Amino acid sequence: MSRLLRIHIIGSTGSGKTYLAQALSEKLNIKYYELDTVMWSSKVEFAGKNSPDVRDKLLHEIIDNDSWIVEGVYYKWLSDSFSRADIIYYLDTNVMIRHIRIIMRFIKQRIGVERSTYKQTLGGLIKMLIWNHKFNNTNRKQICSFLAPYKVKVKVLKTNRKIIRSLEEGK
Repeated sequence: MSRLLRIHIIGSTGSGKTYLAQALSEKLNIKYYELDTVMWSSKVEFAGKNSPDVRDKLLHEIIDNDSWIVEGVYYKWLSDSFSRADIIYYLDTNVMIRHIRIIMRFIKQRIGVERSTYKQTLGGLIKMLIWNHKFNNTNRKQICSFLAPYKVKVKVLKTNRKIIRSLEEGK
């Protein structure tokens, strides 16, 4: 794999964005950033959004650097990130796989073996599963349309296994 300096990873909750970002970060020695920490300002579930000015300032503190990896489900306010990225990975993972991952993440966070950027509740888990189930018919289409101007650098992946495998093999 050639050295990429600016990587944007997008996909639904549970698609494998963070896992891929961590693997790329380790292999390429590039810091990765979760866009949840740019969007949200508190540990309260689904509350405490940063103002657009604060959010955009935080984003530019990341993407004004020579190298970075960002990952998140967001897209509407990320034109600058998409345009500066050398490659955009869109993880288009099966909805049932995403559901399983979301439930497993919830369990891991509740028992304290995985950190969370916000406090997750059972009600929040249910809302997330409902949102995730609707993702393919709503957000997915909007994301694909939004990414159209960047199509020469977009790689749509059903799984991140091929990328991870190539990293492990040193390609």
